[in-house]
Amino acid sequence: MKIHVVQSGNSLWQISQLYGVTINQIIAANQLTNANQLVVGQALVIPEAAGYHIVQAGEMLWNIAQKYKVTIESILNENKITNPALIYPGQRLKLPTDFYVVKAGDTLWAISRKFGVPVQDIIRVNQITNPASIYSGQRLIIPSKVKPLIEVNAYITNIAEAGQQNVREIGEYLTYLSPFRYSVVENGGLSSFQETGLLNVAASKNVSPLMALTNFKEGKFDSNLAHAIFINNDVQDTLLNNIVQVLKEKKYYGLNIDFEYLFQQDRELYNNFLRRVVNRLHPLGYSVSTAVAPKLTREQKGLLYEAHDYKAHGEIVDFVVLMTYEWGYSGGPPMAVAPISEVRKVIEYALTEMPNRKIMMGMPLYGYDWTLPFVKGTWAPTLSPQAAVQLAIRKGVAIQYDEKSQSPFFNYVDEQGKEHVVWFEDARSVQAKYDLVKEKNLRGVSYWVLGNPFPQNWFVLADNFRIQKF
Repeated sequence: MKIHVVQSGNSLWQISQLYGVTINQIIAANQLTNANQLVVGQALVIPEAAGYHIVQAGEMLWNIAQKYKVTIESILNENKITNPALIYPGQRLKLPTDFYVVKAGDTLWAISRKFGVPVQDIIRVNQITNPASIYSGQRLIIPSKVKPLIEVNAYITNIAEAGQQNVREIGEYLTYLSPFRYSVVENGGLSSFQETGLLNVAASKNVSPLMALTNFKEGKFDSNLAHAIFINNDVQDTLLNNIVQVLKEKKYYGLNIDFEYLFQQDRELYNNFLRRVVNRLHPLGYSVSTAVAPKLTREQKGLLYEAHDYKAHGEIVDFVVLMTYEWGYSGGPPMAVAPISEVRKVIEYALTEMPNRKIMMGMPLYGYDWTLPFVKGTWAPTLSPQAAVQLAIRKGVAIQYDEKSQSPFFNYVDEQGKEHVVWFEDARSVQAKYDLVKEKNLRGVSYWVLGNPFPQNWFVLADNFRIQKF
C-alpha cells in the first residue's frame, strides 16, 4: 500500500498509471463518490496491484488461484477462510501481494538471497514440491517480515442499524468493540442499554465486546456521582453484582471504565475502586481496562487529570486507553485534534509510569469545522475525514498539511462570507501515529468514535499491523 498526495493537474487515470493499479481499485479503496473530482493535497490510499478479486458466479478457488498464479492455501490464509466451499458471488477476496514473477535463469536460492527470506519459507507458502521446477513467468509469494500484532478497540455510540452495518464493514479490523455507554446510578444501579443487536453483529465478526461504564449523568460526566460510588462499599457491591449480571447475560469479554472529571481528592478512592473491580472480575475470567485523560506529568492540574493515576492504573488493570485526542476540540481554539507532537509527549510520559504493553493509544476518527475568528463559547461542528475532503472539493480549496502536528487542514469561505478552518485526519496523519505505536511497541490503538466514514484508515491499519482476535 502507498499514499499518494494529489498534485495540481492529477487525474485518477494518471495516478492509476503511475502505480499500475486500476481506477476502480483506487475508487474502491478510498470510497470516492465522484471519480472526476479530486482536490490538491488530498491523500489517496493506493492499494497493491491486483490486490483483490470479486468472485463471479460459478467460480471456485481453484479457478481464482490459477488466474493469479497463486496457491489456494495462500488465498485461504489471506482471507481467513476455513471452508473453501463457502465462497459466493460478489465476495471480495484479498489476494497475496508480496509476490515475485520468476525470470529466466532464476533459482530459489537466488530469489531467497534477493529478498532476504529463507528458501524453505518460499517453498512452504507456495507449496512447491520440487524446488528445481520453478519456471519463467511463475508468480511466487514472498513471505514478508511479520507485521506487529496489536489489539484494536473502537467505541461506538450508534447501536441501531447504521452502527451495526458499520461493524459489519470494518469488524475484521477490530479486537474489541465498546458500545457507549452504561452509566452508574447513585444506588449502584446501571442505566438501561439496548445494545443486543450490535453485540450479535460483533460476535459474527469475531469482535470481543467491552462493557463501557461511565459516571455520565444528565448529559455530562458527573464528579459527585463518581464520589458517591467511591465512598460506599455497599453501593460498590451492588454495582459489581449488576455489572457481573450484564457481562454474563450479554456475553461481554470485559469491562472498560471511563470515569472522567473526578475530584482530585478521589484519586486513591478511585484506585481502590479499581482494585475491587479487578478482584471481583478477574476470577470470573473478565478483563478490566480504563480510559484516562492525556497527561504530561503525574501532578498535572485540572479536574480532567488529577484523579487519573497512570502508575496505579498500569499496576491494577489489564490495559489503559490513553485518550490522546481533543487538543483541538469543538469548544476550543482551532488546531489539530491529535497533533503527533502532543500525542508523543503523552505516550512518553505514560511509559515512565506503566509498561508499554498496557498502553492503548487513542485515535480520533473525526475532525472539526471552526468559524473564524474563533469566539469563545461557540462550538465547531464535527465532520468525518471523508466529509472534510468532500467539503474541500466543493469549495475548490487545496488541502494543506502541517508537518509539526502531522495533520491536514484547509481554509474556505462560506455562503455568508465567513472564513472557516477545518482540521481532520487522513492517511498520512494516521500513518504517523501508527509509526509511533511501532516505535514504542505499544499494545494497540483505540478509536473514538465509529460512525465517521474514514475508509483510508482501515487500509493503512492493515498495512502496518496484524489484528489480534480472541
